[in-house]
Amino acid sequence: MADEKRRGPVVIEMEGAGPGPAEAPPVPDLGGAAEAPTGRAMQVAATLAARRPSRLARWFWGLLTALVGVVVSAFAWNFVTSLVASTPWLGWAVAALMAAFLLVVLAIVVKEAAAFSRLSRMDHLHALAEEALSLDDLAKARDYGAKIAAMYRGREELRWHLDRFEARREEPFDAVTLMALAEAELVSPLDALALREVEAAARQVATVTALVPLAFADVAAAMTANIRMIRRIAEVYGGRSGTLGSWRLLRAVMTHLVATGAVAVGDDMVGSVLGGNVLARLSRRFGEGVVNGALTARVGVAAMEVCRPMPFGAGRRPKVTGVLRRALTGLFGDKTE
Repeated sequence: MADEKRRGPVVIEMEGAGPGPAEAPPVPDLGGAAEAPTGRAMQVAATLAARRPSRLARWFWGLLTALVGVVVSAFAWNFVTSLVASTPWLGWAVAALMAAFLLVVLAIVVKEAAAFSRLSRMDHLHALAEEALSLDDLAKARDYGAKIAAMYRGREELRWHLDRFEARREEPFDAVTLMALAEAELVSPLDALALREVEAAARQVATVTALVPLAFADVAAAMTANIRMIRRIAEVYGGRSGTLGSWRLLRAVMTHLVATGAVAVGDDMVGSVLGGNVLARLSRRFGEGVVNGALTARVGVAAMEVCRPMPFGAGRRPKVTGVLRRALTGLFGDKTE
């Protein structure tokens, strides 16, 4: 009987009431966390765009390009001269075609140089605006007002705004008021046009990510859409860029976002977007689409900061959640925030 008592359950009486089921912590949802959208396409695209090639790689590609150029040029010259010697009329025709090709290449080089000149002018205006605001220098602010008015004088959509700015440009007696007038009359209308490009790019990236299951197709779509978006934003503000200029702007924007960690998922912005979208919670692909769209909108806002001829004034910087809500309204549901 004593052995049976020792084998039975041991009951220990505790003083006071212990924690009940209501006080127990929730069971962690490990499966949901593992399947949470990460915005992989935009993160890969941002990393690739921001990556700077090593010095050895730049030397390799530069020397390879020069070597290939010399070989192709020597081959083309020998080919044309031998063709002229054997068949004069055909040789001269091929020479004319090559001359036309060289003229087209020269035109492309001139166009790229002009694009870099426009970008440099926008950088100069942006630096002048920052200097005028930081020093509260009315002379620099008036100089900035004259330069930005001259730059936008040929824009048809800004004719009415430009007339209003010219009529009131001499009224302010401090730099802050004059810069605020320039932003309200000349830059804010362009902000609305730039935001349309950001919304279109965010919508495109989100749609491709959600509907195309092919590997790396979403990365290619994100990269292409972001390059096109940044190029069009630069065109809106007057800094129209060429192919090389678009890559320069893309690298500048992506480098800034990667350095500041702005392409990481998990902040309040992405959480609020995913929390308000029903389809994003039900489907991982739709969730990835929403996150990639949000990150594209964030890249667009950063591109506006880079391409703008002046920094954003107080309260004028667009919110990413608002941009994404307008971009995805009716696409993945009725509510994205």
